[in-house]
Amino acid sequence: MPRALLADISKPWHWSLHAMSGEPIFQAVLFGIAAVMALLMLVGYRTRIATIASWVLLISLHNRNPALIFAADDVLRALMFWAMFLPLGASYSIESALNTNTRKLPERVVSGATFALICQQCFIYIFSAAFKTKSPVWVDGSAVYYSLSFDQYTTPLGHFLLNFPPLLTLFTYVTLVLEWVGPLLLFIPFRNSFFRMCAVTTFVLLHAGFGLTLNLGIFPFLSIFSWLAFLPSSFWDGLHKRLQTPEHKGLTIYFDADCGFCKKAVHLLRTLLILPGTPLLMAQEYPDIHTDMQTYNSWVVEDWQGNRHFKFEGIAYIVSLSPVFRFLVPLLTWKPVMAVGTKFYEVIASNRKIAGNFTKPFKFKPIQIRSSRILNILALLLLLYTFVWNISSYSPDAFKRKVWQSTEFIGRATRLDQSWSIFAPAPPRDDGWHVIPARLQDGTEVDIFRGGSPVTWDKPDLGLRSAIYQNMQWRTYFINLNRAIGKKLYPFYGKYLCRTWNAQHTDGQSLKSFDIYFMSERTVPPGKQQNVEKKQTWQQSCSQ
Repeated sequence: MPRALLADISKPWHWSLHAMSGEPIFQAVLFGIAAVMALLMLVGYRTRIATIASWVLLISLHNRNPALIFAADDVLRALMFWAMFLPLGASYSIESALNTNTRKLPERVVSGATFALICQQCFIYIFSAAFKTKSPVWVDGSAVYYSLSFDQYTTPLGHFLLNFPPLLTLFTYVTLVLEWVGPLLLFIPFRNSFFRMCAVTTFVLLHAGFGLTLNLGIFPFLSIFSWLAFLPSSFWDGLHKRLQTPEHKGLTIYFDADCGFCKKAVHLLRTLLILPGTPLLMAQEYPDIHTDMQTYNSWVVEDWQGNRHFKFEGIAYIVSLSPVFRFLVPLLTWKPVMAVGTKFYEVIASNRKIAGNFTKPFKFKPIQIRSSRILNILALLLLLYTFVWNISSYSPDAFKRKVWQSTEFIGRATRLDQSWSIFAPAPPRDDGWHVIPARLQDGTEVDIFRGGSPVTWDKPDLGLRSAIYQNMQWRTYFINLNRAIGKKLYPFYGKYLCRTWNAQHTDGQSLKSFDIYFMSERTVPPGKQQNVEKKQTWQQSCSQ
C-alpha cells in the first residue's frame, strides 16, 4: 500500500511511524526494534518500557495498512493498551527473578487497570452480542449456518457441520447467550474463584470451537490466552501444590558467592524454569560443597537423594524438574548435545568475568507494587471513554453532538476507537472466488492467481483455498478487494501482480496483460439453490 493511498484512506489521527519512509531499510529497523521490545516484554526486562514501546509500534504497524486488519488485531491492540498499566514484570520475569524485596508480593492486584482489563474483556463480547441482535439471522438461529457457509473462512470441519442444521441452530443461540452473559461471571462476588473458572473454561472451549471450524488466523489463540489472565489465584496455588514432590522439595542449588554472573544465572534459572522455593545457597558456606565446586570448577546441583550434579549435567537435571521445559531433557541428555553443552559450560566457567558483562544490565533490585492514584484515575477515565465509544459505535446517531466529536481524536490516536462487530450484525454473505486469466508475451493464457495453472472457472475446494490464501492477512485483503475499498486497492494490486510475476519469469513467459474476475456466490438461505455470477473487477496491462 503506497503512502499516497494510505493518506487517502486513513482515518484522522491514525498515525504511523512506518509511514514516515517507504525505504525497506527503514521498515527493517522498525521491525528490528519491535522484535527487541517484544523479546524484552516476553522475558520481563524493563517490562513497562518494553510494553509501551510494543504498543506504539503495534499501532503504527496496524495504521500503516488498514486493508489487512481483522478482529485479532483489534483485540491485540485493546489488550496491549491496558497491559501498559499492569505490573506485568512482577511475576515470571527477569525482574521478579532478581527481586530483593523481602516482603512477599501480593497474589492479587486491585487497581483501575485491572478493573479496566476485566471490563475490556466484557466489552468485546457484550457489544458483539448487541450488534448481533440487530440482525434477524441471530434471532432466528441461522447465523452459524451463514458463518460456516462463507468459504473464505470455513474449515473442513465447519463445512461438514453444515450437514446438521439443528446443531447449527443450537450453536447460534449458545454463542449469543454466552456473549451476553458469560463475561459477567467475572464479577459475581460470591464464590468468585469458581465462577471465574467457569467463565475461563467456557470461553476457552468457545474459541477452540471457532478455531476448529473457521480460519481466523491468531484470533482463537489470542482470545484463549487472554482469558488465562483471569484464572483465579486458587488455580495457580493448586498447580504450585502439585509441584511440591519430593524431587522438587529436595532440590538445592549451590553457586560461587564470588561470581556475580553465577548468582544472577541461578536466580534466573529458578524463575524461568518455574522452580519456586528452590534454595539458592553460597557454596563457600558448606565446606564439602565448596570442595566439589573447586574440584569440578562448577556449580553444584544436589537432588533429593543427595546426589550431586555438575556442569551441563546439572542444567539437564534441573530442566527435568521444570513443569514447562522438561520436554527438552531427551535433547539435553543426548550425548552430542551433552558434550557440546559441557564444553560450553567449561568455557563460561573459565571466563566468568567476560560472561558477567552479558548480565551487567540485569540488576538486583526490589519490586514494589504500588497503587498510583493518578494512574488509577487515568485508567478509569479512559475506561469510561472506551465504554462511551463502544456505545457510540453501536448507536452512532445518538453521538452526533459536537462535544463528543471534539473528543474523537483521543480514540483515534490511542486506537481505543473500538467496534466489536465480529460476524455482526450478520455473518458476511458476499462469498466467492477470484480468477485471474492472464496473457503471456508468447500468447499463452494462464491463471496467475493459481500460480500459472490453466484457467478454470470451477469453484476451488477448501484445500486449494488454503494454498491460495496463505495467511489471514491475505484472506482479509482479498475480502476487502470485494468491498468498497477494493476500487482503490485494485490499481496497486494489479501493478503488484505484474511486478512479482515478471521478476520470476523470462521474457517469453512475462505478463502482457490480465483480467481479474470475481465469481460471486452470495450465500442463500438453507435449502435454496445458490447461483454464481461472473464479475469482471479489473483489467491490467503490464506493458506500461
